[in-house]
Amino acid sequence: MATPPGKGGVGIVRVSGRHLLGLASRLTGKPESAFPPRKAILANFCAEDGSVFDQGLVLYFPAPHSFTGEEVLELSGHGGPVVMQMLLARCCALGCRLAKPGEFSYRAFLNGKIDLAQAEAVADLIDAASQQAARSAMRSLSGEFSRAVHEIVERLIALRALIEASLDFPDEEIEAEELLAAIDARAQLAEIGAAIERLIRRARQGAVLRTGLHVVLAGLPNVGKSSLLNRLAGEERAIVTEIAGTTRDALRETITVEGIPLHIIDTAGLRETDDAVEKIGIERTWREIERADVVLQIVDARTGVTPADHAIAVRLPTSVERIVVENKCDLAGIAPARRERDGRVHLVLSAKTGAGVELLQAELLRVAGFTSHGEDAILARERHLAALARAAVCLARAADELARLELAAEELRLAQEALSEITGEYTSDDLLGEIFGRFCIGK
Repeated sequence: MATPPGKGGVGIVRVSGRHLLGLASRLTGKPESAFPPRKAILANFCAEDGSVFDQGLVLYFPAPHSFTGEEVLELSGHGGPVVMQMLLARCCALGCRLAKPGEFSYRAFLNGKIDLAQAEAVADLIDAASQQAARSAMRSLSGEFSRAVHEIVERLIALRALIEASLDFPDEEIEAEELLAAIDARAQLAEIGAAIERLIRRARQGAVLRTGLHVVLAGLPNVGKSSLLNRLAGEERAIVTEIAGTTRDALRETITVEGIPLHIIDTAGLRETDDAVEKIGIERTWREIERADVVLQIVDARTGVTPADHAIAVRLPTSVERIVVENKCDLAGIAPARRERDGRVHLVLSAKTGAGVELLQAELLRVAGFTSHGEDAILARERHLAALARAAVCLARAADELARLELAAEELRLAQEALSEITGEYTSDDLLGEIFGRFCIGK
C-alpha cells in the first residue's frame, strides 16, 4: 500500500514489475487494451469468483517511463482498511508479493532512475519536520546535490588523468615539477578543495535542518529553566513554582525557528540533595548534557555567575557548545544584551516577560550554522558529511605528496571514491541494505 494505514477517502496499492497489463485484466475483468499508458481508467476490482469488492481507478505506466523504471500499476480504491487489505490480498493471489521497505526506491536506484542521494531525499522529503527541510529535501531530490558532487568528481578525474598519464608513460621523461607547473596542479587542488568546503557548509546546515539541534537547559534550581522552556514553546508545558526541585525529570519540547527544529530539553536543577527521586532526575540531567548539541547554562541575572554556577560549568563537557543565559533581567533591572566573557557567550534576558528571547533564538541559529534563511542548504545525512570530510582529507594529502606523483594520484583516487559513495556510484551492498531498510513500506 502506498497510502498510510487507517481510514481515508482514497487508498492506493502500487505494483511494480513485468506483465502488469495481464494482472490488471484479471483483477478487473477488462481486456489489456482497456488500459492505455498514463490514463486513469474506472474499473471494478473483482475477487477470484468474479464478485466485485470495490470500484476504483487503474493507472498504468509502461517501462521505463515510471518511478521504478519498470512497469507500474497504481490501483486507487476506497480507503477503508478492510477494502485495502482485500485489494492487496487479491494482487498477491494474482502473483504479486509484498514489497520490502524502500523497495520501490531501491528498484528506481538500480534501474538508474535516481542516484543514492536522490533516493535518500525521497525519505527525507516524507519525513521533513519543517517547510525549510522539505524545500531542502526537494533540492536534493531534483539532483542539485548530486550535480554538485558530480562536478567535483569530474574535476578530480581530469586531474587524475593528467597525473596518471605521466606515470603510465615514463619514457616521455617529463619531470614531475615540469608536469605540475604545466597543469597548475596546486591551483587545481586548491579550487577543488574550496568547492568541497562550500558543499560541506551547505550539507552541515542541511543536516541540522533534517535532525534539528538538541538544546539542554541546565543550571541550579529556581533559575528559570522551566519558565524559559515555556517561553520558547509558547505555552505552559512545564510546571513553574517557587519550590526548588519542582522539575524531577527531563521534559522535551520541539520548536521551529527559521525552519530549524530545536529540541529543547528542560532538566532537573543541579544541586546536592538527599531526595532519592531528585537524585535520579539529576543523574538523568547529566546524561542529557552528554548527548546535547548545545547546553544553555541558566543563571540568575541578579547574582551573575556564582561559585555554585561555576562548579556546574567546570563539569560541562568541552565538546558541547555552551551558552550562559542570565535570566530574570527584569528583576535585576538590566536591559537584554549579548556579551562575550572569557570566550563564552552570555545572553541577558527575561523568560517571564520575553525580553531578549530573540537574542537566544538568533544565537541558537548561529550555532546551527544557519545563514541566508537556509535557501542554499542541502538536506544531507551523516554519511554524506563523513564522505565529504574524507575527500577533503585526501585532497590535502594529495597536495602534500605532489613531489611523489604516484602517492598524489592514489590520494586523488581515494577522494573520488569517497565522493562517489554519496551518489552510490561506488558503494557496498551492505550500505544499500541499511539505507533502504529504513524506508517505509510502499516507497
